[in-house]
Amino acid sequence: MSQSGPGLTPAGIVVGAQGVRGLVRVKTFTKSPNSIADYGPLFNESGDRHFQVTLVEARPTVAVVKIDGIASREAAEALKGLMLHIPRSALPEVYEDEFYHADLVGLVAETEAEGRIGVVSSLHDFGAGELIEIALDAGGAPLVCPFTMAVVPVVDIAGGKVLLSPPVGLWPRKTKTKHTGPAKSGKRKRPRPVEGGPA
Repeated sequence: MSQSGPGLTPAGIVVGAQGVRGLVRVKTFTKSPNSIADYGPLFNESGDRHFQVTLVEARPTVAVVKIDGIASREAAEALKGLMLHIPRSALPEVYEDEFYHADLVGLVAETEAEGRIGVVSSLHDFGAGELIEIALDAGGAPLVCPFTMAVVPVVDIAGGKVLLSPPVGLWPRKTKTKHTGPAKSGKRKRPRPVEGGPA
């Protein structure tokens, strides 16, 4: 995911044209695809262009939308890869231990034993619980871990980092996380997608 401009949060990315009349398919980062047009105009990454979006059809993972001024398949194809953003001010504040995906992506990932090992690249939910994906500084396949209190005991948004304690078998190097106070267990509250309200 690209870095957002000041005050903007990613809401979706144009993945291709739909038909011949200028419609586009948007992979949404909102709680549901049919909410992509609920926030008013969407913006490009730098915030210097805005797009008036009308929802045409919501599918399980994408939304088919009309963008004002786009009337041909060629113009729609030219938008492929465009990241669409909404103003962060449009989103409600989160409670303690709740996080928006956009706030987690890009945080430095550390372990107690090794310090920095990479950065958070994405989050996934395939139905069995939230997963956090780490792009490793050393390269190779990313590290994918359950996003639980036990595995990610510390999320420090202000400090720009997360502390990991990956389960044996997921992380090849020795990791020891020292805790003070009572041990925490159980799932975290799921990171919230862009859409407001609890996930």
